[in-house]
Amino acid sequence: MKLLKGNILLFLGTLLLSGLCSYAQEETEGVEFTMNLSKEELGINERLRVDFTMNKDGDNFKPPQFENFKVVMGPSQSISSSWINGKRSFSKTYTYILVPTARGSFTINQATIEIDGQTYKTTPQKVEVTAAVDKPNSQKTVDDVADENLHLVAEVSKGNPYLNEAVTVIYKLYVSPNVSVTNYRPLDNPTYNNFWSQDIPVTKHTAQNGTYQGKPYRYVVLKRVVLYPQKSGQLDIEPLSLEVFVDVPTNRRDFFGGRIYTSTSKTVSAGKRTINVKPLPETGKPANFSGAVGDFDFSVTTSKTQLNASESLQAKVEVSGKGNLKLFQLPEPELPSSLEVYDPEYEESINTYSSGMEGKVSNNYTIVPSFRGKYPIPSISFSFFDPDTGTYKTIRSEEINIEVLEGPTNSSGTVTGPTSNKQMVVPTGDQFHFINITPNLSAIGAERFFGSTLFFILLLAPLLLIPIAIFTFKKREAIASDVEGNKIKKANRLARKYLSTAKKELGNKEAFYVALEKGLHNYLKAKLHIETSEFSKDKITGILSEKNVNNSDIQGFISLLTSCEMARYSPFSNVQMQKDYEKASEVISNLDKQL
Repeated sequence: MKLLKGNILLFLGTLLLSGLCSYAQEETEGVEFTMNLSKEELGINERLRVDFTMNKDGDNFKPPQFENFKVVMGPSQSISSSWINGKRSFSKTYTYILVPTARGSFTINQATIEIDGQTYKTTPQKVEVTAAVDKPNSQKTVDDVADENLHLVAEVSKGNPYLNEAVTVIYKLYVSPNVSVTNYRPLDNPTYNNFWSQDIPVTKHTAQNGTYQGKPYRYVVLKRVVLYPQKSGQLDIEPLSLEVFVDVPTNRRDFFGGRIYTSTSKTVSAGKRTINVKPLPETGKPANFSGAVGDFDFSVTTSKTQLNASESLQAKVEVSGKGNLKLFQLPEPELPSSLEVYDPEYEESINTYSSGMEGKVSNNYTIVPSFRGKYPIPSISFSFFDPDTGTYKTIRSEEINIEVLEGPTNSSGTVTGPTSNKQMVVPTGDQFHFINITPNLSAIGAERFFGSTLFFILLLAPLLLIPIAIFTFKKREAIASDVEGNKIKKANRLARKYLSTAKKELGNKEAFYVALEKGLHNYLKAKLHIETSEFSKDKITGILSEKNVNNSDIQGFISLLTSCEMARYSPFSNVQMQKDYEKASEVISNLDKQL
């Protein structure tokens, strides 16, 4: 019995303690009292909505005087209260509808209210009243509100870079707190002509606070790309276009006082950006400059310096640092001709960041000496342009001596220096031969043509050609009567014709997909007699559907166009390119048979 009473008292104490904690948390929660304007600039023929919102109920609310404005509605009061996960959410709003009485710059002064014995005040806000507008706010549509509150911006790191210097483009979607974005999809991706481009994947779209034209906004980074200009002068960066799905608040409220939202979709574009690319200076350009732009280190190393003949060693020519690592040629070492040198193996370890490429590239040479002796690998130089200082820099490697300890001796002497790719002539002992002065000749006419084997072959050949000709004629006649088979062959030839350029570019991602897209467009242009400027996926789908083309073939054609667009900013493997080429051949063949 005593144990039961103890448990009851413990339970009641726990309830009392949790209630006190909840009450204390609610009491210590911050009080907010704000003033929100429907717009900061309006025409004299428009209306202004002013909301005074508090997150805790209070008394003695006093609005401002609203000088230079006339109150046409209000105050109207709305209250919203809810419990979510044991936590109370409360909101109370006083709303006024105002009409300006004059043009100019005016201030909505502060309002006051008493909450828990303390007086809270709103922050005064300025309003600009202009001349009458064509579309007053009473006629503003949901699309108008979305246009005012959505902005896609392309931020370019450098507007005046050098040739082959990294330029970073960051695409940000700015969203006003007045609307809410639910989803988006890309409509048109830039092709970055005259640039070498590398996308930096955005793994997580996190909303951040920022400002746009001096007003508070939230923004999300949608795309990052690093560009290396490949020509000097004025270069255009094509715009990125998106379709954004937005929830826009209306002036209507539900039964509980909550604002009602309307969904719409808007197309936004980052706009075309132009940069001025400076050419690399000619003054001070080294003779061995191969196009490297950045800040680099250079070295030449070998795996060993002493070995025996017929053994192998590795010589590595390496460039490391930050810059256009994939866009220049590595210098080649000058090696003695007595050393057998195999074609180099290229290696790279490169990461792309917002500031550009960083890492290293190298050529690994396998060298096999044939004779005993000492072989020097002379010092070689590597030159690059440093855009930070605007000057050319040259780095020279150390000279390396290779000593072959055991092996045969070169009879012509040990070659101790490099040659200009000249091969030594090794004597074999059989350089001189005597001319044969007793030829085996026969008199002309000694052999008879009539009655010979060649005579009978030429005589019977026309008789053997007669059945071959008959068989060939019947075969061609059978092929001509096969209408369906001829259609298939014609369609396959047509597919090979339009995709011949793309097949030549297999392995080169950008050139392959440009050629593939052009081949698909040229095929439709020839078959459907429509201009390239009129192409769109919806129009292509509609026209092919009218021609009674199978839906699977239509979808296959559209998916190929989508792959061509995605390949411009996504990594595609050689296997994927081969699959897309085979799919394109099949789709064009099927379409041609149906059209």
